[in-house]
Amino acid sequence: MNCLGIDLGTSSVKIIIMDGTGKVVESTSKSYDVSYPAVGWAEQNPEDWWNGTKEGIKELLSRGSVKPEEINGISFSGQMHGLVLLDEKNEVLMPAILWCDQRTQKQCDYLNNEFGQDKISKYTGNKALTGFTIPKVLWVKENKPEIYSKVAHMMLPKDYISFKLTGSFASDVSDASGTVMFDVENRKWSEAMLDLLEIDEKVLPKVYESWEVVGKVSKEASKETGLSTETLVMAGAGDQAAGAVGTGTVDAGVLSVALGTSGVVFACDEKFSVDKENRLHSFCHSNGKWHQMGVMLSAASCLQWWVDNVNTDADGNVFEKLLSEAEDSPVGSNRLLFLPYLMGERTPHSDANAKGSFIGLNITHKRGDMTRSILEGVCFGLRDSLEILKSLNVEVKEVRVSGGGSKSKLWRQILADIFNLNVNVINSKEGPAYGAAILAAVGCGLYNTVDEACKELINITDRTEPIKENVENYNKIYNVYSSLYGCLKDKFEEISNL
Repeated sequence: MNCLGIDLGTSSVKIIIMDGTGKVVESTSKSYDVSYPAVGWAEQNPEDWWNGTKEGIKELLSRGSVKPEEINGISFSGQMHGLVLLDEKNEVLMPAILWCDQRTQKQCDYLNNEFGQDKISKYTGNKALTGFTIPKVLWVKENKPEIYSKVAHMMLPKDYISFKLTGSFASDVSDASGTVMFDVENRKWSEAMLDLLEIDEKVLPKVYESWEVVGKVSKEASKETGLSTETLVMAGAGDQAAGAVGTGTVDAGVLSVALGTSGVVFACDEKFSVDKENRLHSFCHSNGKWHQMGVMLSAASCLQWWVDNVNTDADGNVFEKLLSEAEDSPVGSNRLLFLPYLMGERTPHSDANAKGSFIGLNITHKRGDMTRSILEGVCFGLRDSLEILKSLNVEVKEVRVSGGGSKSKLWRQILADIFNLNVNVINSKEGPAYGAAILAAVGCGLYNTVDEACKELINITDRTEPIKENVENYNKIYNVYSSLYGCLKDKFEEISNL
């Protein structure tokens, strides 16, 4: 048995083939662009996703190690919250508005203040945030009425790929949880919320559990990709839920931290629960349970920004050089702090106006200090979510780290010291794509449950333990870091309105 895992990310689509033993036998990645047509906006062309996906599938099949008829199932991981709109002919009406897009503050204020955050939280378990889907829907309705009048289907990014493969309109409970149209506790579209917003449920996809079969590869998709029409397609999951499956974060006590484009702190929960202030997201997990999740909009992307826009003239392997310099900087980066709000922020500060900032910069600081402060600032931002989980009495025993930032030994050590927890690396390096393949294997019947599959396939391969002296120093620094946003909030807004 072989399963295909498709991870539709923000910058690329990654596709793997996993065999029946859990081994990844083939993988590829196809990149595409993000468009930033205005400050705070972020868009993509859904056709770019599909073109990358089908080219990647054709490439894997052309290698010959696995034949099309030997791929039993396909499932997905996908960037969450994006809005894809189709007309009655199933044509894309406009570029997809992405998870990191910040244009919808007005719509969020309307939802949270006019409808009431308490009411929205009661119906969906969450509050409206600029990155979420329903504010995007309202933005289109208000600003593009000629497009909104033609909408026949609304869907999330990965569900567009599922549609192109099967012809069916389907989503899953974990991804749907981030739309603010979904009754998370009861795992179905919220009738009350849809009535408030005057949205017909017919335009929304049918919702499944992440491992459930939504169809087979269509004849048209078979011609375009080379896949067999007998291959089953499962609903898949939002990238964080799929990534949590890929790291085995399916039980209480295990905390998943993703150091990707965004930064995520993810804890599995046996029951549905909500932070009263909605500082964390309460979503369905892809294993049939629920999870609490805190999200930073900029994590490893802060380091990418530092490389792409400030250190473009550095010689050799830029990342390696910068990280080496950062290692020479002491804990606390010589009293330099970095606020990682390059795209605004979501958790715990729901603020589209928040700005990235270096605090404490003086003439003695070197580039290594600034690089290290970026790494530390991201981890401090992630700790904000950890502190909320602790206040909710969520059990945390270990961290399992994933994403591009997890490749850095220095960054893992900083994370362990700031969290005061063991930071573990697991055997799979494929993250959400591997989680998607596991969901496909469960859907094909290779495993009875997602939890069973994770226990069989996921193992710890490396552990970074916190250094006591560093923990004590970082606790002092975090007390300062955690106060900075409150001091600067009004100034961030003033800057945004200049």
